[in-house]
Amino acid sequence: MKNTPAVYAALFIGVLAISTSAIFVKFADAPSSAIAFYRLGITALVLLPFLILSRKRLKEAASLSGKQFLLIAASGILLGVHYVMWFESLRYTSIASSIVLVCLQPLFSLVLAYLIFREVPRKSSVIGCLVAIFGCGIIGITDFQISGAALFGDILAFLAAGVIALYFLTGQAVRRSTGAVTYSVFSYGIGSLFLLAYAFICRDALAGFSFGTWAALIGLALVATVGGQFLFNILLKRVSATAVTMSILGEPVGTCILAYFIFGEVISLQQFVGIAVILTGLAIYFLWPALRDRQEQ
Repeated sequence: MKNTPAVYAALFIGVLAISTSAIFVKFADAPSSAIAFYRLGITALVLLPFLILSRKRLKEAASLSGKQFLLIAASGILLGVHYVMWFESLRYTSIASSIVLVCLQPLFSLVLAYLIFREVPRKSSVIGCLVAIFGCGIIGITDFQISGAALFGDILAFLAAGVIALYFLTGQAVRRSTGAVTYSVFSYGIGSLFLLAYAFICRDALAGFSFGTWAALIGLALVATVGGQFLFNILLKRVSATAVTMSILGEPVGTCILAYFIFGEVISLQQFVGIAVILTGLAIYFLWPALRDRQEQ
């Protein structure tokens, strides 16, 4: 797929929006399952009017085949499972270990895209992917741990990376024949129901939160999910799931910068080097093919 400056700009906006996730989660004093449930549930409710007030989208929703609906439902459950695995991993291993392992999602995307869609990655894609993941490793390497009780958490985080990659690949398949709003409303809705069931099983509180927590949950839905994840769902019609997961590797960069301005957290030399390496990897992935094609013309 040939990407345009508009697509790159949209990916950048999506990454910037999704980079606020950690900021809003830090402000939200609620169980992880509740945060994930409201994140998807509120987003589904926000997008719902755009579905029910459009005859075209209602007709599309009513004409979904059994296969299409199953794929959409699977994507919602995959997203919910990703959140569950990722949040559970944080109980056993360090945040840095979990984030670094979850950042392996582009590798899963490359492999799964080849196995499912027979998409053969360019050499530049593989190199850019490995360089960007190495940058993520630099940011979290000092706290990285794969031993003892942390091993189970590391395994969960590793599996979470595979699950979110499969989620985007499923979305890529669905978006070939389904609109972004229809897909997202059903996917997020089903994902939120899965997380609601999980919260009940864990007996986690779903109410009684402070005003600040509710504001953070709404911000997480409107900014990080609508402005970030939903935008990625729109772009899946134009770009591959691998390109989306690669762009998401820019999230640690955005989060570090936002944390500096909002919380006054100083960006260390190690983080600065990691950010530079991540940006280099993203440049190799997205810009190298375009430059090479231009030279061949």
